[in-house]
Amino acid sequence: MRVALHTRLRPDRIAEYEAAHRDVPAELVAAIRAAGATSWTIWRSGCELFHLLECEDYARLLAELEHLPVNTAWQERMGELLDISHDYSNAGAGAGLPAVWEL
Repeated sequence: MRVALHTRLRPDRIAEYEAAHRDVPAELVAAIRAAGATSWTIWRSGCELFHLLECEDYARLLAELEHLPVNTAWQERMGELLDISHDYSNAGAGAGLPAVWEL
């Protein structure tokens, strides 16, 4: 399945956010893959972040990552950089952007 998400950066934290994503912990990348993700891309337009991820089951992915220490540490770090963050609890599974058009 494909899931599109929207988050928003704090204007004064763009450089820090991009630097963090140049060095995502290998343990976190492995955990995301083990939870069923096959790809995850983030685009930035100003402070707006648009994520597209492909995974087997998004609700399962969130459930597997929600309490994983490497993910909770990463989400805490990202929470300091974002005005709008994503909910990694089970409730976040329904927070994807609706598709409007597809070719």
